[in-house]
Amino acid sequence: MKRTLIVFLTLAVIALGAAALYGAWVSDSMFSWKRPVNLGFKTGRLAPCRPSPNCVCSQVDRTDREHYIEPIPFRGTTLEAMAAVRRAVMQTERAGVIEEGPNYVYAEFRTRFLRFVDDVEFGFDPGRGVIHVRSASRLGRSDLGVNRARIERLRGMISAPAPGSGVAAPAGTK
Repeated sequence: MKRTLIVFLTLAVIALGAAALYGAWVSDSMFSWKRPVNLGFKTGRLAPCRPSPNCVCSQVDRTDREHYIEPIPFRGTTLEAMAAVRRAVMQTERAGVIEEGPNYVYAEFRTRFLRFVDDVEFGFDPGRGVIHVRSASRLGRSDLGVNRARIERLRGMISAPAPGSGVAAPAGTK
């Protein structure tokens, strides 16, 4: 009798845990937590990366191989570059533009299965003709290179002119 009760309680706990995990898994809010308060393009700077390897930024020291990534060059106006960034984000599954401001676009990207949220920022420097980028996971330590790969994929999308736009490709592209 005692053994049966222990087995029953163990199975009940497992079933409840699985149901809770499944309910959270299908929910968009699992693992999203709160938006970081340090986001934005303040005085021409994006927030620095935390020491964990799940962030890349074009404004960290170039010798920081773990976090540094090249900014995205652009030609044309800042408004054209911002439109290219919006287009690239909106063409990406599970991504959306959350905020825009002068010389700034902020987007969130969610992972397919567990809906982890990554914060991606674009700061536009028209004087240098570059888009500074920062992509960081909200949770965890390692991202297995996802943030770097995302920025490189977006770089290709942003660098390609919009079909029928007549706009030349950004600087540094063919």
